[in-house]
Amino acid sequence: MENFAVIDLGSNSVRMTITQINDDGSRQVVAQMKNYVRLSENMGPQHELQPEAIERTIGALLTFKETYSKLENVHLRAVATAATRLATNQKKFLKQVFAATGIELEVISGTTEAYYDYLAVSQTLPATNSVILDTGGGSSEVILVQNNTIKNLISIPLGSVSITQQFLPTDVITASSLFNAMTYVNNVLNSVWWLRNGLNLPVIGLGGSNRTLAKINRRAKHILDSENIHGYRLSRAAVDRTFSTIVDSNLAGRKEIPGLSKDRADIIVGGLIPLVLLMRYLDSDRITFSNNGLREGILFEHLTETRGQENKNAPTA
Repeated sequence: MENFAVIDLGSNSVRMTITQINDDGSRQVVAQMKNYVRLSENMGPQHELQPEAIERTIGALLTFKETYSKLENVHLRAVATAATRLATNQKKFLKQVFAATGIELEVISGTTEAYYDYLAVSQTLPATNSVILDTGGGSSEVILVQNNTIKNLISIPLGSVSITQQFLPTDVITASSLFNAMTYVNNVLNSVWWLRNGLNLPVIGLGGSNRTLAKINRRAKHILDSENIHGYRLSRAAVDRTFSTIVDSNLAGRKEIPGLSKDRADIIVGGLIPLVLLMRYLDSDRITFSNNGLREGILFEHLTETRGQENKNAPTA
């Protein structure tokens, strides 16, 4: 029996999933934790992680450590994404984290992050021909899947925190700020030449902002267990209606929208702009939501490697 723990440190939140892998191959999730640390907050044009954000992050990691340290036979994989990738003080930050927590963070590339997203989605949802979008706090990963194969993937600098800090007020969204933000995102999407090969394909959405969109709609329809959005579908018209409602609300109003976390209300508009514009660009009529992403992709890779190791060590005739 093994407890496989995966920590995912993003620009907005840090999350941990611990999966117990039994000797017979069965598995179950034994712990899931999340903390909004806003690691990328106020990084500015110099891309420097700030002391307050670092302190919040270390505090969250120490809480995670308290949980997994109580378990037996723990195998930990801790990865950091966009904010840490961009940070000019990355090495100092990694040393601070290790000194305070004993956790060795692995900084992964955007394309590696996108690959793990694909592993997670393709193992658990029909994704034969689709465009996968993972919108995080500091970046978005886009994967074009055709005939069950990755044709192209990319990480682009579009995230809920970064778009908000660059363009959008956190309270009332003005017409000019929304226009400027959407123009910027549209130009970035247009620069991805191979996206035109995904015309009319369905979108599969993951990441906190996209999942929030699903939760809002499930709550509005009074669906029980609104958090369980895996496989849930929305039409593009429903996406646009929900986005319009969110944009029309000030910060206080957004905090009252059922399904929208108060901790995400200030960045949700920036977080949904990539999805709204991608669906228009592709002329996609629907989105399917995935609860699985980076952490599950790392788990599936680990399971494959473990099976491969077992097969290699198996006695031969």
